[in-house]
Amino acid sequence: MTGISTWDRKATKGTPSLAVRVLELIASGEATSRTELARRLGAAASTVSLAVGHLVDRGLVAEEGTQSSTGGRPRKVLRIGSRDEFAVAADLGGRHARIGVVLPGGGLSDVSTVPFLIADGPEAALPRLAEALEALAEQRGPGRLRGVGLSLPGPVDIASGSVVRPSRMPGWNRFPVTAWLEERFGVPAAVDNDANCMAVGEHTVRLDGPAQTIMVKIGSAIGAGVMAEGRLYRGATGAAGDITHIRIDAGAGIPCSCGNTGCLETVASGAALVRILRERGADVNSTEDVARLALDGDPLATRTVRRAGDYLGQVLAANVNFFNPDAVYLGGILSTLELFVAAVRSRLYESCHPLVTEHLTIERTRLGADAGLVGAGQFALQRALAQALHEVGGAERFGTLAPRHV
Repeated sequence: MTGISTWDRKATKGTPSLAVRVLELIASGEATSRTELARRLGAAASTVSLAVGHLVDRGLVAEEGTQSSTGGRPRKVLRIGSRDEFAVAADLGGRHARIGVVLPGGGLSDVSTVPFLIADGPEAALPRLAEALEALAEQRGPGRLRGVGLSLPGPVDIASGSVVRPSRMPGWNRFPVTAWLEERFGVPAAVDNDANCMAVGEHTVRLDGPAQTIMVKIGSAIGAGVMAEGRLYRGATGAAGDITHIRIDAGAGIPCSCGNTGCLETVASGAALVRILRERGADVNSTEDVARLALDGDPLATRTVRRAGDYLGQVLAANVNFFNPDAVYLGGILSTLELFVAAVRSRLYESCHPLVTEHLTIERTRLGADAGLVGAGQFALQRALAQALHEVGGAERFGTLAPRHV
């Protein structure tokens, strides 16, 4: 399992316990043997070996193979978790859900798309989704299922595991999604908004890449996930990255789903493009229709999409200037359109300080449509590991570990 650093660690004196530090170093690849762990931690080899042994006994760390050595006895290679463990995850959309099996380290398999009507509400929609996920787990090996993760298209209260005042999810407000999943599956569950899931998913497969990034999802709505020093940054109340409701002059007077007017969502989201094109006589009913028209070179669609990219770039520029990230990743269906990406990139280079953009990477997410799926699965695996560590008996032996509600 990866992503240990996305947790808060609280040991007896405010520092991470030895076991947690061991897990962090192994998960990040900074140490792959007991010898390397002892050297990096500045601890006695016997102490480190004892901690590793306890983690191996609990199935949190595995030893396999040997590592080449310049002399002496070959060293066993340490890795997090079991080769066979996995999570099942789903990335929810308005009419469909993308589901799959997520492995430690970001591996993904058995991906498919299943019908899912979010407007049916959680009581009707979740049981049908659970059946599809249960079939995946049964096929893979139910005894090795470690967690269930959901990527949701709305604001999520991580502490309660519920969606809060979503604009396009009728009936979901404050429904205890995490608790429902844990009762149904009997394993730890994790839910988060789609942009955060995408940010974590992309980071999982770029562990040697940038530590400061902004992931922007542009689909029917707009959202952003922020990684700072390699950790997901949530902000004081978990709302960090909510750029969709930043006011923009181009949206003046246009009602937004949040109840205000003039938000970025009203002029740059997929839903906004559908509205704009329909008002001008185009036959479109979804963001996919907009993308199809733009790819076909329809003049009205291409102008509208390019303008939306410029609007997103305007709002994003202020955040890029303030945060000074290494990279901006773009995901969601509109990011598949080169003219949209080019418009965002052009506005950022025009509006940001040269020192900020000198080494700035602006590109599509490497994982594409799977980024949110991988992130949701990683959240679930992290939560499972946090629970396992807690059950080991952190206070007496390893100190305590308090999960950040991953």
